[in-house]
Amino acid sequence: MLFSFSVIIVVFGATFTEETIGYILSFNILFLILAIGFRILALILWGIRIVLMSRSLGYQVGFFYSLNMVLAGLLAGTITPGQAGGEPVRVHELYRAGVKVGDATAVVIMERVLDGIILTVMGIVIMLMTKEIWSTFSTSLIILIIVAWVFLLSFLFIPFLAIRYPIKMKCLILRLISWITNKLSKTRFSTSRICACADTEIDNFFTCFNRFAGPARWGLIAGGVATGLFWITEFIVASVILMGLGLDPSIILSFLFQILIAIIMMIPTTPGSSGITELSTSSLYALIVPAAMLGIFVLLWRFVTFYLNIILGTIAGMFIVHREIATRSENPEKE
Repeated sequence: MLFSFSVIIVVFGATFTEETIGYILSFNILFLILAIGFRILALILWGIRIVLMSRSLGYQVGFFYSLNMVLAGLLAGTITPGQAGGEPVRVHELYRAGVKVGDATAVVIMERVLDGIILTVMGIVIMLMTKEIWSTFSTSLIILIIVAWVFLLSFLFIPFLAIRYPIKMKCLILRLISWITNKLSKTRFSTSRICACADTEIDNFFTCFNRFAGPARWGLIAGGVATGLFWITEFIVASVILMGLGLDPSIILSFLFQILIAIIMMIPTTPGSSGITELSTSSLYALIVPAAMLGIFVLLWRFVTFYLNIILGTIAGMFIVHREIATRSENPEKE
């Protein structure tokens, strides 16, 4: 939040004029409510994606349970670089729902893979529609976009390597786990137990990828549809806020900016990619948003897509903590 607020204050300070106060007072609050509605709808679609992908593997994960894990993951994402903390939370919650750790890990990784595929396809299509806008980007911004896109596309190689070279990949992962367990050898963790469990779950992990390529393919297709709808709904939020400020929604350009921002946010830099996201948003939307409005737009957009995560994630996290405490009190020896 400190990173985020600092950048927003800088943007406000650099763009604040007498007109800014008028824009703040004239903003239609109904559009903010509508933007929050689209954001919640996007999160619902995310929960549906997890339900569908899990069901294709033979697991019955409830919708509200999935939605809660998505919300809890948002909170973890706000305090970890590149929002990476949400993945372990979802793996943990899928495990608690009866999904094998290897299968849960594969589901969460395939979420990222589907995100990469959808964002790449959408990005290529929209970039071809808006070729002239690229000449207005600074060199540093273009470099950042390229680095982010390479990082995103690297996730697409995970299932390929898992299916094409399962033995080599397993050996590599086991070496990494062995190195980590050696560091934990003086702790309460049993290294032999961890390695034994890891060996089993890695097999489940690779088997799950093969199932996604075979009998569970329908879950991957359904998850891809849900992913596409998720990102479209997510990107509409910015256009709704623009309309609340009395501006043209600029849907095509806004979608392009959102795709680039979403990819940049996946780079593991600051906690929740805060600061980097605000700078990217300010740089891109300055092309279509009047300077006096830019600070207001960035603040409202980040409230819906970042600060709201903290509120919803905290509530969802409290449910999980309460459940874990109750479970451990009933089964004190369960780890």
